[in-house]
Amino acid sequence: MASSDQTRLLLVEDVPQVAQYIRGLLNSQSTVKLLDVLSDGSKVLAQVQQLRPDVVLVDALLQGRIKGLVLAEQLAASGLGVPVIVLTVPQNPVVIDVAKGIHGVLAMPFSGFDLMNRIVQVRKDFATISTTGSSRIYSVFAPKGGVGKTTIAFNLAVALGQADQRTVLIDGSLQFGDLRSLLKVPVDAPSILDLPTDRVAESDLQDVLWRDPSGIDILLAPPRVEMAEMVTARDLDKILSLLRRVYGSIVIDMSSALNDINLSFLDLSDTIVEIVTYDSTTIHNTIAVADAFRMIGYPASKVRYLVNRADSPGGIEPVDLERAIGRVPEHRVVSDGLLVVQSNNEGVPFVLANPSAAISQDLHRVAAELLAASGIIRPAAAGRR
Repeated sequence: MASSDQTRLLLVEDVPQVAQYIRGLLNSQSTVKLLDVLSDGSKVLAQVQQLRPDVVLVDALLQGRIKGLVLAEQLAASGLGVPVIVLTVPQNPVVIDVAKGIHGVLAMPFSGFDLMNRIVQVRKDFATISTTGSSRIYSVFAPKGGVGKTTIAFNLAVALGQADQRTVLIDGSLQFGDLRSLLKVPVDAPSILDLPTDRVAESDLQDVLWRDPSGIDILLAPPRVEMAEMVTARDLDKILSLLRRVYGSIVIDMSSALNDINLSFLDLSDTIVEIVTYDSTTIHNTIAVADAFRMIGYPASKVRYLVNRADSPGGIEPVDLERAIGRVPEHRVVSDGLLVVQSNNEGVPFVLANPSAAISQDLHRVAAELLAASGIIRPAAAGRR
């Protein structure tokens, strides 16, 4: 999946001199790509659907059947999800009014610096207001393989879905597609690579997400190892921004590496659920990752530790684990090898296969505690078993 960091701009301007001036400003830089210049407002909606710009620049004094400010309102009402910057002159003041589709205003005359700054800021602000405030991204991460990360991520996503959260699970192990294996998904099932490379729309998700019988949606990893390189950090930014608008809970099953892709996942996450077990190697790696997170600048509150197989200490005292990570882990999940193995072999979540099992109750409690920490449900609900 290829992507560019450029902002894709559509200009709606019927004064040739102004259009040429803006072309000249844009020609001298590489961060904004001018897709087209339209002089007829009646053609804009169709072109936005086709070209999928990141920002539309509209002249408030646009002549013709559809005036500039009317066009801004039409774009807002269309649901196409694109911010509008209105060009004007001091004699014709325009104020920002998101309800009317005006996300930014630029008064002439303006410099190239003014133009670039306004485009970048409006796009950034629009991405912020477009995200649903109650949506949360939970990255399930482990500093070492073999600790049950994918199983936990899958069952956690299902538990969140049962808590009345519309939930999507992302297979963040882009090279090896752990969820493809766990759920026995056909090799030709759509993956993250089937999403558009420029602008992702809600309609694009319908044909790409895998609908699991458990009730959650799953965005699968590429079917082959070498295809993982086709996904960029910029792609993830766009995809997660869209998913936030559609889903209340987004769970990412990550790989153990701290590479550019995983750091993008972690940066965009509200909470990192880090899995640790009573294993000396896992604990050592957990300490190393904690140091890396501090260097990156993640606050301690962004990470919540989950002790998997918490009833199997293997000679390591719980206090030793607490001393190593510098705090008491927030979550505990007991072991149930027979249920987990059988459920995984059948490709079903154990929280549905046996809801009354202690391990299932633990996962439901983890889901409730995460929602409570995010302010989505009352903290009292998190204590129920």
